[in-house]
Amino acid sequence: MENTKATGEATASGLIKSNFDTVINGKEVRLYILSNNKGAEICITNFGGIVVSLSVPDKNGKLTDVVLGHSSIKNYLNSPEKYLGALIGRYGNRIKRGEFELDGKAYKVRSNNPDCALHGGITGYNNVVWDAVQNDKNSLDLTYVSADGEEGFPGTLTIKVRYTLTDENEMKIEYSATTDKATVVNLTHHSFFNLNGDGEGEITNHRVTIDAGFYTPMDDKSVPTGEISRVEGTPMDFRTPFVVGERIDADFDQLKFGKGYDHNYVLRKSWPGELSFAAAAVSPKTGISMEVYTTEPGVQLYTGNWLNGFEGKQGRRYTERTAICFETQHFPDSPNNPHFPSTVLRPGEKYTQTCIYKFGIEK
Repeated sequence: MENTKATGEATASGLIKSNFDTVINGKEVRLYILSNNKGAEICITNFGGIVVSLSVPDKNGKLTDVVLGHSSIKNYLNSPEKYLGALIGRYGNRIKRGEFELDGKAYKVRSNNPDCALHGGITGYNNVVWDAVQNDKNSLDLTYVSADGEEGFPGTLTIKVRYTLTDENEMKIEYSATTDKATVVNLTHHSFFNLNGDGEGEITNHRVTIDAGFYTPMDDKSVPTGEISRVEGTPMDFRTPFVVGERIDADFDQLKFGKGYDHNYVLRKSWPGELSFAAAAVSPKTGISMEVYTTEPGVQLYTGNWLNGFEGKQGRRYTERTAICFETQHFPDSPNNPHFPSTVLRPGEKYTQTCIYKFGIEK
């Protein structure tokens, strides 16, 4: 290990870069390192656009990795959690029965979850090799061309994603996409955060705020019912800070359906596409805070309810509720719910989205 550190082979989070060197479907896979002037670090592989580690200082100045992940590309290829830290598309979250109509034509996406297509079908963007260009220490540009008919979606979609680590300890993700045929698009990012530190127990101690007075309820298969319901008077209300574990096991059908929180929140916006505060989380253990900003109308709160105890980085075990996700997005199943914000993209239009995860220390 000392020799690898001396040659720059090891990262601040303890990853070995060569463990990510491979070729998949004829395309080169590598680990890319982003750093800033504050000493923070993000490690990203162009397989799935996965954020493997994200290291920021805690209240004592100790650099702390706050995302779950694997130590090698081999472990990602065999992971029971296919979305760990990945870019998600063509349609993040769920489409009921994998079916939708667009301009009078029926489409069928390959279903990979009970009664729905989840996160883009069987082979989503989490499972492909993105073309990567790193021009400086702060940012990484990824490109992927999704073919017409891929997983059943219409249109050739050309996607560009830029990851940036700013000197304000922000992970900024900027998306853009164009299509040659009318299609539906809902891209997101799926880091599994633990502000206690990667592998440091349950996130039920995290204090969470979400700027949303409404959410979209789901059925017992986690598919939206089409309703938009008030959070007021329910365990879904995070308009003021609540500790996650305080109500996660409440006698409330929505929480029973998902074994905890796994819900889309309708964010408060002054206008569509506004880059605004969406959510925040704080660990009392490390003092690390995370604020989430997005241009999207929704954010999915997921509390790692289905993590099954598999092994992650440095032999750490990821059991249920040892991670929290904030997936900025359009609403799940929007193509089948015309009263939800539209996810349709047409030729000549440009899809754009910005998401920022800003890290700090609670005052």
